[in-house]
Amino acid sequence: MRILGKATSINVRKVLWACEEIGIAYRRADDGPELAANPNGLVPVIVDGDFVLWESNTIIRYLANKHAAEALLPRDPRRRAEVDRWIDWQATEFNTSWRYVFSAVVRRNPAFADAAQIESSRREWNRMTGIVEAQLATTGAYIAGCSFTLADIPIGLSINRWMLTPMDKPLLPSVEAYYERLTLRPAFLNHGRNGVP
Repeated sequence: MRILGKATSINVRKVLWACEEIGIAYRRADDGPELAANPNGLVPVIVDGDFVLWESNTIIRYLANKHAAEALLPRDPRRRAEVDRWIDWQATEFNTSWRYVFSAVVRRNPAFADAAQIESSRREWNRMTGIVEAQLATTGAYIAGCSFTLADIPIGLSINRWMLTPMDKPLLPSVEAYYERLTLRPAFLNHGRNGVP
């Protein structure tokens, strides 16, 4: 299997981390002709034989399904729905909250220079991270329950980004403990807590 996209992309890192957790051999390249298959022009794109797939959360679900990684993506409908809920929440609510402040503070993109929008995004990102805090305080371990699942990959990468972004943040002890718990996983060290926000 080939993974197309730069290893610094948060969405490519989801796929790389999932592959390592599942034990899937892969080759990664920054680009390839199959990138044109994604009408959005974004990464990652995977090439699995003659099958080309884009959209990072769809890719990690596909890989877990294909390789019967039921510990990561449970077969039980309720447990699976809990995993899916957090994966989808990360893509919609959580990502949306940090886009402006991250682009301004870390990427230093001049198109994101409005101080009021930076502050609004910072507050919203902290609020969303507070939702993660409350969930982790409830589970005492991982985002979808007592064991590591596929949902911890997108959530963990967003938490890594939050931890590494220089901005005012509240003290969130369950999030900090979660970050340390994830750090015990070699794949997270390779693709999450590796110095790249």
